[in-house]
Amino acid sequence: MSRPHRHNRAGRMALNAAAYAVTVFLLLPTLIIAPMSVGPERLLSFPPKGFSLRWYAEYFQDSDWIRATLFSAEAGVIAAVCATVIGTMLALALVRGRLPGKGIVELLVIGPVIVPHIALAVAMFLVFEQLRLTGSLLGFAMAHTVLALPFVVFTVLAALYRFDAELERAALSCGAGAFRTFRYVTLPLIAPGLVSAALFAFIISFDEAVVSFFISDLDRKTLPRKMFEDIDFNISPTLAAVATMLTALTIVALLLGYALKRSMERRARAAADTGP
Repeated sequence: MSRPHRHNRAGRMALNAAAYAVTVFLLLPTLIIAPMSVGPERLLSFPPKGFSLRWYAEYFQDSDWIRATLFSAEAGVIAAVCATVIGTMLALALVRGRLPGKGIVELLVIGPVIVPHIALAVAMFLVFEQLRLTGSLLGFAMAHTVLALPFVVFTVLAALYRFDAELERAALSCGAGAFRTFRYVTLPLIAPGLVSAALFAFIISFDEAVVSFFISDLDRKTLPRKMFEDIDFNISPTLAAVATMLTALTIVALLLGYALKRSMERRARAAADTGP
């Protein structure tokens, strides 16, 4: 084995080791909180001195926790649908259209990622308070749509840049209109990206805490807001159980999105190989 080859192999091994170390470091809090959620003690402790599903049962029996979870799910679904539809149209305009001030539009789209969430939260609170949207499902859906929109736009942009635009031009040259071309050519090809974008939007909405804290009220609050209140007034292993379930939900959603994306990509390749 030549010396450069040995150096390259050693470099790859070092890079892989560093990547695994960072992954373990990021997952370490989750690996600790999950065992704490099944401990029998009323106070959080690690390692647990036994095994009990008591705190998961308390979560499902507490109407406040369930109400906050359902409210977060409703807001997340609405925000995911709205962000996916708006983000897809905006991505198409940026890639296929002749949009005036394209650079400014892209800067505005990425704004919710760059601007600190605390500043966005204060601004949304001041606006929503005037419109009487604080604590409403519509207000949460609007706020979370804005926060999820950049992730949807750039995910769909990546999907649009990946497939051959000549397919669209071929459909247009054969007499198909713009909507028909999008429906039967563009949409099936970017569908995996749309699924990923929608899942990202839902997770971002369901997990958002800072803005939700400002625009919620005593009756209508999201699950992250309820978790913050539990930390302030009643630290119990139920909080660890909720955090563990949220982590599991995120992992399941990502795996589901990955599986759907791979399935759609295989169908698209099979359709392209088969031809009309």
